[in-house]
Amino acid sequence: MSVYQRFDYLDEVNETRPTYVAVGVFDGVHEGHRQLLRNMTAAAKADGAATATLTFFPHPRAVIQNLSGRLYLGTLAERVELLAAEGIDIIVTHPFNEEVRQIRAAEFVRQLRAHLNMRQLWGGHFSLGYKREGNVEFLRQMGAERGYTVHEVSQLILWRGERVSSSRIRQGLADGNMDEVTGCLGRPYRVGGVVVVGDKRGRTIGFPTANLYPWEEQLLPANGVYACYAWVNGERFVAATNVGVRPTVDGHKLTVEAHLLDFSGDIYGQPLKLDFARRLRDERKFNGLDELVHQIQADVAQTRAWAASRLLGS
Repeated sequence: MSVYQRFDYLDEVNETRPTYVAVGVFDGVHEGHRQLLRNMTAAAKADGAATATLTFFPHPRAVIQNLSGRLYLGTLAERVELLAAEGIDIIVTHPFNEEVRQIRAAEFVRQLRAHLNMRQLWGGHFSLGYKREGNVEFLRQMGAERGYTVHEVSQLILWRGERVSSSRIRQGLADGNMDEVTGCLGRPYRVGGVVVVGDKRGRTIGFPTANLYPWEEQLLPANGVYACYAWVNGERFVAATNVGVRPTVDGHKLTVEAHLLDFSGDIYGQPLKLDFARRLRDERKFNGLDELVHQIQADVAQTRAWAASRLLGS
């Protein structure tokens, strides 16, 4: 990963190098985002310029539409890591609030020029400023006056013939369609958190689970059982993971429980990351623990078969 600078506010930056800037939420940093950023960094490198991204948290939709609950495709820290992995030199994670919402497009451009020494503005189907008044035509007119150019990447990357977008990924998660999600992201969907103490019922039936406490604002895949890769202390394990409310044992709270295959150890209080690869089945209620155990055995066998097929490259 390249060396980068991270700022929490745009006015903290005083860049003197000519800079190519991409502005957007970049939630999930999916393949469309990555194509845009790679094109920008290649152009900047050829011209001897620096690169910067201005991203926002909370999500503008959360503020404008007064949304709450599970909305994001990853944590802000993960977003920064993914942006840095694309070779971005300066990453600004500016808070989005009512004050920012009211900024007019001309003032937005003034700040980008003043703090980032912006020479090129990059985006795909984008607009800036209050009520999205800063469309591409407006921004290009301002660029002619203020010394920058606008690069609109209109042909963003496609997956199975359709444009990749964060909303498409959200729908894929709601459907439990992990092939769709992985294809659009260019990697498996990751949910991380700390392992917490559960009711330990899994241990009593022969399938101990790591109960994950994920960030409460991150989207989870649809309720069901998934084949995953689990990361513990830098080591990868195969895991059969249940997302849901455990209706067989009269559960009501949404939980994420991962049974790590061929693993033993105490990881309570430790961070765990799950990469969701394939949905195996819906969550459903069984007629007692015996029937549940029989199904878990089948889930584990199916997860093993999936992992073996990955090793064989099929």
